[in-house]
Amino acid sequence: MRRVERLVYAALAALALACAAGGARGDEVVLHTERSLYRTIVVYDDDGQRCMRFTRQSTARQSCMTLAEPHRILFDYLRMMLGALYVLPEPRRILVIGLGGGTLVDALQRVLPSAHIDAVELDPAVVGVAQRYFAFQPGPNVQIHEQDGRVFVKRALRSGQKYDLVMLDAYDHEYIPEHLLTQEFLREVQAILTPGGVVAANTFSSSRLYDHESATYASVFGRFFNLKRRNRVIIARAGDLPDIETIRRNAERWQGALAPAGVDGNWLTGLFDTTPDWRTDARILTDRYSPSNLLNSTRGP
Repeated sequence: MRRVERLVYAALAALALACAAGGARGDEVVLHTERSLYRTIVVYDDDGQRCMRFTRQSTARQSCMTLAEPHRILFDYLRMMLGALYVLPEPRRILVIGLGGGTLVDALQRVLPSAHIDAVELDPAVVGVAQRYFAFQPGPNVQIHEQDGRVFVKRALRSGQKYDLVMLDAYDHEYIPEHLLTQEFLREVQAILTPGGVVAANTFSSSRLYDHESATYASVFGRFFNLKRRNRVIIARAGDLPDIETIRRNAERWQGALAPAGVDGNWLTGLFDTTPDWRTDARILTDRYSPSNLLNSTRGP
């Protein structure tokens, strides 16, 4: 197996391992199955939780909620994404790419009711499932856009739209779509940020792509906060990062508002780290040299 093939396959294997823990069990009750243009969507209840997954075979949970507390966040990575508010406490314009069950957008509109939120989701079927099965009700300041996330960013760039906070949480049944991993895309995201604006990206805490993703983000944003649990969340800024004392003060400021969603500021601030734990000379991912393009380029005719 060639080196690039090992890199891609190892990344996909890491995805399965990262998501398998807590995956659907044999006693799940399937509520809804839908074949959209992009995937098969399955909604099921299991042990007091309602979850969504893509494809019948996968155990990876794209979104879950507790039936007894539908607005309480279950996944660590979503709590980590909200750590972006410790870097920029009062964003007025927010872009979220990737909807899932709507958990992140719901949390943001609850704690920031006056902020304008653009939520971008490629698959209209996912939007429908979020509203029908996951208690997602977009408020008056939330606008849903059913289109590709990169297309939306390019159009925002051309029209001069700016965002204080951009949150990247788009996944298919395997991993982040490759065109949302590249240096060119991240430069486009950087270009639609206001001065001091923040980007938060959900990615993996362990994979053969880890070094390359990290080096790609560093090539665009420089230093970034690297929050790691089962997943890892990159929090970068258009400008200098705040020091840890500022992060702690902002965490105290947000503690009361975020507590109902299950966010513990003491736990979350302990994850903020800027120390590189990747090969800083790793190859940068670009539109030309993304994993699949590299794989194809090594194949014979």
